[in-house]
Amino acid sequence: MRVETLYRYPVKGLTAEALEETTLKAGECIPDDRRFALAQGDAPFDESAPGFLPKRHFGCLMVNERLALVSAAFDGHSGKLLLRIPGGETLMADTGTPTGRTAIAAALTAYLGEEARGQPRFVTAPGHAFTDDRQKGVTLINLATIAALEKATGHKLDPLRFRANIYFSGLPAWAEFNWVGKEVLVGGARLSIYKRTMRCPATQVNPATGERDANVPKLLREHFGHADLGVHATVLEGGKVALGDALEALD
Repeated sequence: MRVETLYRYPVKGLTAEALEETTLKAGECIPDDRRFALAQGDAPFDESAPGFLPKRHFGCLMVNERLALVSAAFDGHSGKLLLRIPGGETLMADTGTPTGRTAIAAALTAYLGEEARGQPRFVTAPGHAFTDDRQKGVTLINLATIAALEKATGHKLDPLRFRANIYFSGLPAWAEFNWVGKEVLVGGARLSIYKRTMRCPATQVNPATGERDANVPKLLREHFGHADLGVHATVLEGGKVALGDALEALD
């Protein structure tokens, strides 16, 4: 088994950033993964006391499929975020300043139009990640499982539809579900696989078109009797992970 692709998603709901390598830390996500989010105006998110909130409180593909078309690139060294919004000008803003965050919020709010609630804020908080799960970690997807779903349904599915961090090859379809409760070595890191990933309506969205063109949760249930694809893991021991690195499940 080997790592085929690595991704982080600096802004919740926006485009993926491909990585050649990353360094995982125990108990954390991939650095800068889900570091920022557009909090809806009625979201009770407190930047001084950040805590988990369900995705409906933020701009997210489950509700706002057009966000798939917003290209985002984040420079972790400078803190600058580059946004390319369809129909608008390219925006470069400093996420480390109130002025920069206000400009980003205004651009995304204008793009969402009626889907924006109240006065949305572009938010971040030290040490916080806007994940869909209360537990920080990484998500893994077996590319053979996506291929099995494609074969069963006749739909061509871009792997990025599933917004995972680590996509790997070399394991039979669905066999990764047997990893739940076990540990897996990935490159120089050791992970604990703690649950299967239940897919939500966000996976209906084609990342290339921003349209809902395949009801993935329904297709999974119809053909396989569940709505799961991929697994969640926590990082037990940190280390470097790079494209081409081996994966090994521990007994």
